[in-house]
Amino acid sequence: MVFPIKWSTPPMARCQHLRRLLSSAAARVAAPVPAWRFPQSTGTSAQSARIRELGRVGRLSEAREVFDAMPFHDIIAWNSMISAYCSNGMPDAARSLADSISGGNLRTGTILVSGYGRAGRVRDARMVFDGMPVRNTVAWNAMVTCYVQNGDIALARRLFDAMPSRDVSSWNTMLTGYCHSRQMVDARNLFEKMPERNTVSWTVMISGYVLSEQHGKAWDMFRMMHYEGISPEQPNLVSVLSAISNLGNLNILESIHVLIHKAGFERDVVVGTAMLNVYTRGVSMLDTAVKFFEGMTVRNEYTWSTMIAALSQGGRIDDAVTVYQRDPLKSVPSRTAMLTGLAQCGRINDARILFDQIPGPNTVSWNAMITGYMQNEMVDEAEELFNRMPFRNTISWAGMIAGYAQNGRSEEALVLLQALHRNGMLPSLSSLTSSFFACSNIEALETGKQVHSLAVKAGCQFNSYVCNALITMYAKCRNIGFVRQIFDRMTVKDTVSYNSFITALVQNDMLEEASDTFDNMPSRDVVSWTTIISAYAQADQGNQAVEIFRSMLQERELPNSPILTILLGVGGNLGACKLGQQIHTVAVKLGMDSGLIVANALISMYFKCGSADSLKVFDSMEERDIFTWNTIITGYAQHGLGREAIRIYQQMECAGALPNEVTFVGLLHACSHSGLVDEGREFFKSMSCDYGLTPLLEHYACMVDLLGRAGDVQGAEQFIYDMPIEPDAVIWSALLGACKIHKNVEIGRRAAAKLFSIEPSNAGNYVMLSNIYSSQGMWDEVAKVRKLMKEQGVNKDPGCSWIQIKNRMHSFVTGDEEHEQIHDIHATLRELYTLLKAAGYVPDTEFVLHDIDAEQKECSLMYHSEKLAVAYGLLVTPKGLPIQIMKNLRICGDCHTFIKFVSHVTKREIDIRDGNRFHHFRNGNCSCGDFW
Repeated sequence: MVFPIKWSTPPMARCQHLRRLLSSAAARVAAPVPAWRFPQSTGTSAQSARIRELGRVGRLSEAREVFDAMPFHDIIAWNSMISAYCSNGMPDAARSLADSISGGNLRTGTILVSGYGRAGRVRDARMVFDGMPVRNTVAWNAMVTCYVQNGDIALARRLFDAMPSRDVSSWNTMLTGYCHSRQMVDARNLFEKMPERNTVSWTVMISGYVLSEQHGKAWDMFRMMHYEGISPEQPNLVSVLSAISNLGNLNILESIHVLIHKAGFERDVVVGTAMLNVYTRGVSMLDTAVKFFEGMTVRNEYTWSTMIAALSQGGRIDDAVTVYQRDPLKSVPSRTAMLTGLAQCGRINDARILFDQIPGPNTVSWNAMITGYMQNEMVDEAEELFNRMPFRNTISWAGMIAGYAQNGRSEEALVLLQALHRNGMLPSLSSLTSSFFACSNIEALETGKQVHSLAVKAGCQFNSYVCNALITMYAKCRNIGFVRQIFDRMTVKDTVSYNSFITALVQNDMLEEASDTFDNMPSRDVVSWTTIISAYAQADQGNQAVEIFRSMLQERELPNSPILTILLGVGGNLGACKLGQQIHTVAVKLGMDSGLIVANALISMYFKCGSADSLKVFDSMEERDIFTWNTIITGYAQHGLGREAIRIYQQMECAGALPNEVTFVGLLHACSHSGLVDEGREFFKSMSCDYGLTPLLEHYACMVDLLGRAGDVQGAEQFIYDMPIEPDAVIWSALLGACKIHKNVEIGRRAAAKLFSIEPSNAGNYVMLSNIYSSQGMWDEVAKVRKLMKEQGVNKDPGCSWIQIKNRMHSFVTGDEEHEQIHDIHATLRELYTLLKAAGYVPDTEFVLHDIDAEQKECSLMYHSEKLAVAYGLLVTPKGLPIQIMKNLRICGDCHTFIKFVSHVTKREIDIRDGNRFHHFRNGNCSCGDFW
């Protein structure tokens, strides 16, 4: 959907109003009044301070009223108002005000440079900087800071090198740029060259190492500072405490605690709060954090809010409430932390009650309440609160735009962006990135281009956050040309940029280029590894995904839960139980095996590999969600264990878990593969009558399959005609499959005709119809189907089976001649045929789709892929060892009979997972009871 957004220029009414309020003497002068004409008076200091305070909390309209009411303005008043506009994301309004006094003074220009820099508008900042008649070191520092803030470290360094003179702030600004961009080698080189250092220099370096997750080096830098005789100060203590929190070394924490005591910071509330932050970093240390908090002799509002927030985030909301009730001040930060915690745990009504009790809530409190509503999907309530706000800042607008986009109301997010711009404000970086996300959600390419133009107008089109969001948006809209263009033009490419670009390539089916980009990344994080491993897994290149995972471990990058889940899926799809067990071991070592997502993936993997360990994982789980129950019900269905699936469902009901549509698909599938017709009918009825769930196509397909497999082919066909929705290919395919089982030519012909019109390129439909004809000896009809396939350009998918021996996967196709031991395999098969025929096995030649003599038919059947895999398993594994085989297509009736006889004659347990389900062969019988 394209929105006719027309971006207007900021209104000039305020500038005109300002000029009317100038003194009469100034008003008579045609040119703007120079800044030096304004008197310097201490009488305006109170009003200037008031303007600055109102600007700090985002109350711009009130600040302007104070400014306009002043009988005269000195340069401090002008700069206070200009600074208020800049700090609230309105640099254009600030620029208009500055132009009214002929640009102001040196301080005015510096404020504008900083304002444009914070807004991401580097080009405008540089224009102001270049237009300044006089520039001091502070102005140069502001321009360097602008480049640093917006990620252009190369231009920052170029300007830094061109500075006529530098102070320690200049060096620290450049040092900050390197540290923020995680270029710690360059930062360290610059640090070593500094002619003078202060505690800020040391703090920046420590913070840089923390940001780049080199926490050991951050601690080493702090120790070096200490050895050089520099006494620690509050900022670097706070920074090094952040590093220590990530080292997880309690000995270091105790030593820094002693140092803090010796340095006289024991009663420093800021340092104490930083220590508290270390203790609250992990849920496992919350009790220690509480003990430290209770021992603090001095606490401020941030100490209380930190403890409340930590307990809330750690899931201990009741303890957080207790701490809040003990807070003697109950300051706005404390109340805001409490309402945020209540909202995060779903107690949104309690959060609102607390919000309403805040006397004079500030913008942060309003924003926190709006965010709480958005987190709880209460968009209308957030909107009502937003409309009632007495004043808003850029975070308010950004929070609403993000909330709309994240709650599926992307159109409203874009309308709000338009309203923001019409109010004379340019959007913040957060608002822009959320707007690009909204465009991605609805694939609104044209609107995305308009927002892109607005980003250019705002001068932040080269900002890394904006560029990353643009890459994602254009990738979702399938415009890979724009994706390349943005990525290639980025002046600074961080890891997030590379990750976004790789994701874009993967989404556009460009896996090879994505892999090359991954290989050439200057640095990688766990998201990089997740993206490329997921890409190979989704492309059915599981082996390559596993190899990349091994490389990841070799580079000592620890996997996250999504990576383990992806690889467990790979192991399940390949039927590689040993691989799955290895990933399980990794999960146990990392303490991730008990996590809900990983545990669910483990259950699914073990079921797909035919392992009973799935039940062990299920039984050991302390927490289960709907995905857990659905996974185990579906797993039992895949193994044809209908009664067990029903038992689990009953257990699920007793646990109070509500089933969803997926639950009933699993149940109906289980009933279908176990011949439980009456039970299946009851479940189909129950989903709508008992749970208010509307049956979907998947449920109707299961019912058709259930009736058809049980022999009621006519009833299955009538069921389709009685459906309230249009049947799809899956439903007709289920009917055709039933006709194949029960050799119903007429209904099979009608079902096939429907399928040929819906999906003319699906070879399986033609093969099933051919099977029906060949089973009745209707060779002319078989020939017609074969001719139709040729005319449609349809090729039958070859049957493929594979078996894992040790750490190697061996695959076979029907009639395979390529395997290195194929002659031994053929010899084993011939021996088996002799033994099995003596035991009563008779090849079922109706599964041969060619009108050839009986001997040729038998020969054709002998070399089906699953028989080759079974023979190889018998050939290379010790006697008595179970054999497990995977197959891409449904096992044919003759192979099913053949393997039953093999399990009886050889006394082997043989498990086969075909395209539909598992077959467990034991002593001449199959778990499916010949019902599949």
